Amino acid sequence: MEITRILDKQCAQVAVAANSRKRVLEAASDLMAEHHPELSARQLFDELMNRERLGSTGIGEGVAIPHCRLDCDRILGALITLEHSIDYDAIDDQPVDMLFVLVVPREETSAHLELLAALARIFDNPENRRLLRSSGTGNELYAQLVGLFSSEAA
Repeated sequence: MEITRILDKQCAQVAVAANSRKRVLEAASDLMAEHHPELSARQLFDELMNRERLGSTGIGEGVAIPHCRLDCDRILGALITLEHSIDYDAIDDQPVDMLFVLVVPREETSAHLELLAALARIFDNPENRRLLRSSGTGNELYAQLVGLFSSEAA
């Protein structure tokens, strides 16, 4: 799975200011809609919140992978680190400071699960999390994740 087809450089941002799960999902929805005009920020936000109501997508160690299905042409993502950790009701009860937001076409079931598994493997590694969190710019954050996916595939 080629992460560069899913994550655009402009959709990687560091030190985003958000003080709640709702606010960070709103910021992520706006960011993705800004760079993917085929998406509606409001619809994306609503679907992400609906998914969160089913159970938190906080996977632990300060990471969340909010995701939803929409009528879109391809899988899209955004990678965000937060200025300050927020309560996210994560599985380990720890606050979250890094999110990979994932939007998947409704019919892409297997690709959706494969990508979630790949992201979970990358975020499960403490050194990978440290590298991503040490990124000072969105471009650096993007490059770090692309490198981690390349290493994973090798």
